Amino acid sequence: MASILDEYEDSQNTRQSSQQHNRLSSNIGITHSGFVNVRLEEEKPIFNKQRIDFTPPDKINHLAVCNNQLCMSLGKDTLLRIDLAKPDQPNQIELGRKDDSKVHKLFLDPTGSHLLISMSTSECLYLNRNTQKVRSLSRWRGHLVESVGWNKLLGNETNTGPILVGTSQGVIFEAEISATEGSLFNTNPDQYFRQVHSLEEDGRPAPVCCLEVERGLENKYFIIATTRKRLFQFVGKVAEGSEQQGFSSIFTQNQDLLPSFQEFPANMGYSEITFYTSKLRTSPKAFAWMMGNGVLYGQLDYVRLDSLLSDVQVWEYTADIDLSVNKPISIVLTQFHFLLLLHDRVKAICTLNGQVVHEDVFPDKFGSLLRMIKDPVGGLVWLYTERAVFRYHIQRESRDVWQMYMSMNKFDLAKEYCRERPECMDMVLAKEAEHCFQNKRYLDSAKCYALTQNYFEEIALKFIEAKQEDALKEFLLKKLNNLKASERTQITLLVTWLAELYLNRLGQLEDDGNSVIFRETREEFRHFLNTSKHRDCLFNNRSIIYDLLASHGNVDDMVYFSVVMQDYERVISHYCQHDDYHGALDVLSKHCDEKLFYKFSPVLMQHIPERVVDAWIQMGKRLDPKKLIPALMNYSQMGSTSQQTNETLRYMEFCVHELKVTEEAIHNYLLSLYAKYKPDSLLRYLEQAGTHASEIYYDLKYALRLCAEHGYLRACVLVYRIMELYEEAVDLALQVDVDLAKTCADLPEDDEELRKKLWLKIARHVVQEEKDVKKAMNCLSSCNLLKIEDILPFFPDFVTIDHFKEAICSSLEEYNKHIEELKQEMEEATESAKRIREDIQEMRNKYGMVDSQDKCSACDFPLLNRPFYLFLCGHMFHYDCLIQEVTPHLSAYKQSRLEELQKKLSASAQSSKSRHRPTLKEDDDTSGLGKSSAGTSCEQMKSDIDDIVASECAYCGELMIKSIDKPFIDPQKFEEEKSSWL
Repeated sequence: MASILDEYEDSQNTRQSSQQHNRLSSNIGITHSGFVNVRLEEEKPIFNKQRIDFTPPDKINHLAVCNNQLCMSLGKDTLLRIDLAKPDQPNQIELGRKDDSKVHKLFLDPTGSHLLISMSTSECLYLNRNTQKVRSLSRWRGHLVESVGWNKLLGNETNTGPILVGTSQGVIFEAEISATEGSLFNTNPDQYFRQVHSLEEDGRPAPVCCLEVERGLENKYFIIATTRKRLFQFVGKVAEGSEQQGFSSIFTQNQDLLPSFQEFPANMGYSEITFYTSKLRTSPKAFAWMMGNGVLYGQLDYVRLDSLLSDVQVWEYTADIDLSVNKPISIVLTQFHFLLLLHDRVKAICTLNGQVVHEDVFPDKFGSLLRMIKDPVGGLVWLYTERAVFRYHIQRESRDVWQMYMSMNKFDLAKEYCRERPECMDMVLAKEAEHCFQNKRYLDSAKCYALTQNYFEEIALKFIEAKQEDALKEFLLKKLNNLKASERTQITLLVTWLAELYLNRLGQLEDDGNSVIFRETREEFRHFLNTSKHRDCLFNNRSIIYDLLASHGNVDDMVYFSVVMQDYERVISHYCQHDDYHGALDVLSKHCDEKLFYKFSPVLMQHIPERVVDAWIQMGKRLDPKKLIPALMNYSQMGSTSQQTNETLRYMEFCVHELKVTEEAIHNYLLSLYAKYKPDSLLRYLEQAGTHASEIYYDLKYALRLCAEHGYLRACVLVYRIMELYEEAVDLALQVDVDLAKTCADLPEDDEELRKKLWLKIARHVVQEEKDVKKAMNCLSSCNLLKIEDILPFFPDFVTIDHFKEAICSSLEEYNKHIEELKQEMEEATESAKRIREDIQEMRNKYGMVDSQDKCSACDFPLLNRPFYLFLCGHMFHYDCLIQEVTPHLSAYKQSRLEELQKKLSASAQSSKSRHRPTLKEDDDTSGLGKSSAGTSCEQMKSDIDDIVASECAYCGELMIKSIDKPFIDPQKFEEEKSSWL
């Protein structure tokens, strides 16, 4: 047998796709919204039918499919099973029935493992997916099974769990089937089979056409059962952990909260209910019940107490469906449609509007359609005739749902189903906006219009004509938020327009006196001005906004906008113009802009000097005090109060003492303030500033002139002392206090002549001006440089010696003492000279012995071979060896001097040799004189050389001690020496 899924027959798809309901226009063009709709190829139909390439060996009686497991009954006694994951491995089983019984219905559980075969002889057979053996359910015998309610919670591959079984006699049984072998005494797969309820119609039993069991929240179970024209609902709780005990307790519980059934008058002999589940292993969300009066469909609400069914509607059969001739056979429910099976066609009806959106007619060659079922796992819809099998692929079922929701004014749902299609979303938003506008919901309309691509001018004019400024404002705000940062022109237009609208509204509310709405609108306007997204646009066009605010006289919002734009200069100017100096200073202190401090400090200092200085001090080093001086000078010239003066002094002192400012201008200005307003602090400042010119930061000449102008003599003396003008300091100090003059006179410690001169000035002043001899005598004791004879000329002639008798006697005693000290020093000098002469005489008679075997201490060659030096320490050196040893340790001057003497000595030796040649006799006297002179010169040069190189031993003298920290190898020659050893 060929595989039923190997090939598909699509010959009828082209004709069927032409019957699809209206779609979006396929023409290329620009719509009203501005979107371009381009359909390059025709879309595939939602319901795509495919015929399975399969020719059954016998006619098909029944078919069931679930969880990719397909089972069909062929002929009288054959059962075909196919795993759709392995379609090329079908499994055929013979039922082995010898009587005339036929298969009445097939029931396949959600796992695809358990197959129930209802026979026309009121028997029921069972077949498990993992076995080939068909087993009879003995307890079920005598009941024609019409429906089965599977247990989706407890069912598995080997056990069905408690299930419900409906019969043609209206009886509902509870049963359980196990595929495992029973005990020795019970080999039947059916564990039990007991009646739990019975259904009736018009007082007589009615066949149970369908059964559905679902579990809700909190162990609540819902059971739906249908007969030919009634739909029953059963709701009850099962104790946790007792689910295995079955559903019998549900049928016995109180049913007061739910109606027992819903009934419709028409009866076509059977009914069928189908459910839609969005995800696997979840509860159904919707239902559709095919019965005599039409199709009852709606949603399932597991929370409601009065009924499980909600949003129920009835779709009445169309005129071509005649219950007497052309009854509907089967029904399948999808997310937005239900498919109705007739004997020769399939109709698809949209559950949203009840319209037939698809009709598929089957050719007569396949025979009448028998039934249609849906695989809840795979999602495919299967239908069959006696000689063929078909299936439907449902693709993008929700693609046109948005149009239906839009026509029903359910815009939220419409938008939900066209999120990925901007052109459709634009149409929905435009329709919603128009709907809200017509119903006078202008704000909602504005929000929707702002999201569309409709022409901006038309919408704006629409709101203007309706005199809906709030809606227009909302529309502009939304549009503004949707613009890109690159669309600067549009942003500028909308921002200025919105500012104008806000200002108009604020003006109207202020005139009306509605303070609450006025405050809300102002907050909204300020929030708009402070939005970071529009900050660049507002900043670039701030002059326009200022003009708008000024034209409306809205000063408060102008100040707020200035703050937002960080235009603090404008804010401070506004406060100053309105005499709100505290507000201006608050803005300054908050934003700490140095330039603004320099600009507005003069004005603020005139009115709130204390707070201004506090702000300056708080700014600390961020302010340059020198740039604040002009402001301080300005108010000083205009006439200042004591408070302003005190605050100025406080800030200047803070700069000098706390900030350690060294600017000369600051110190000079503080000096001028002290001199003018606080003279007591002037001298203290000068003393603290330092006593040396290098420590002083103020201008000494300026300070001297300032102190002199105001007559502060002590301060002048102090400045003179710092300038080291001691004579001027003493002269001026004598006008103030002699003790101050004495202090100044002792300052030039290194210049005794000047000190003596200064003390003489003091003595003259004391004698001549104060005529106080005692004080003059004190000057002698205060300065050891003065003698009585120095000050005697200052005394007048009438002064007797008695006044300074003691001073004269003291002076004479000092002279005598000094003479004795000189005599003793002379005696010591004479004795010392005598000892030196004796040592010299002794040195002249000293000698040393040199042996013929003695060697030079430097070169270790015999000493007597060349001229040599012998030192008292015992070291002996050749003349040239000593020069070589000593020269590196000599200073640069001595080295050049030694070189010069050697050259001269060599030249002198050459000239003396030339003189030994024979000459005329008359020249003898002259040459003898020249020889004597040359000999004397050579001896002098040798003596000078000896003084340089032989003043001390090269190994024992001071030269060797000084060279102790010198390296053995000259750093400049180290590399050369190092390479010589390699």
